[in-house]
Amino acid sequence: MSTIYQPAEDSFLMSRILKEQLPSLLKDNLDLKFLEIGTGSGIHLQTALSSGIKKENIFSGDINQASVNHCTMLGFDCTKSDLFENLDGKYDIIIFNPPYLPKDKTEPKDSQLATTGGKKGSEIINKFLQQAKDYLQQDGKIFLITSSLAENIDFEKLGYNAKEVGCEKLFMERLCIWELTV
Repeated sequence: MSTIYQPAEDSFLMSRILKEQLPSLLKDNLDLKFLEIGTGSGIHLQTALSSGIKKENIFSGDINQASVNHCTMLGFDCTKSDLFENLDGKYDIIIFNPPYLPKDKTEPKDSQLATTGGKKGSEIINKFLQQAKDYLQQDGKIFLITSSLAENIDFEKLGYNAKEVGCEKLFMERLCIWELTV
């Protein structure tokens, strides 16, 4: 896949929530370490930077080499990685706008990597949540987008406290941003 995921409603929702949340988090810690999984176009890296997170504390990973190249060209530290596969360290904030839709056999294969989260839409999210705890600083926060179309996401079962911090109703689904802590 060589196409970079372009910002859409989900990206704009995440960006808005980050603009609301990051300033107060920075008041408590000027050296926040920020990681985005699945960085796509880099919109959230730019939001983190414009919100006051130091560029040297902004990290990202994406499974798509075109996204990695693009974000690196923008001056961000970006690694080719399937979730946390090639990433190290602990972060105060981890964000993820995952592929969250259930598999649709009519969708072209080249766009499924960016949109399809598995048969039920939750498989990639659950895999992310199982791994993310190992990369989160004590008292760190995860900001995650989910869709009402995805099934079987159980934050509590996976060891997280979840607080809904923003939602948007779209044509056939409801997108929500969750603030997760361990």
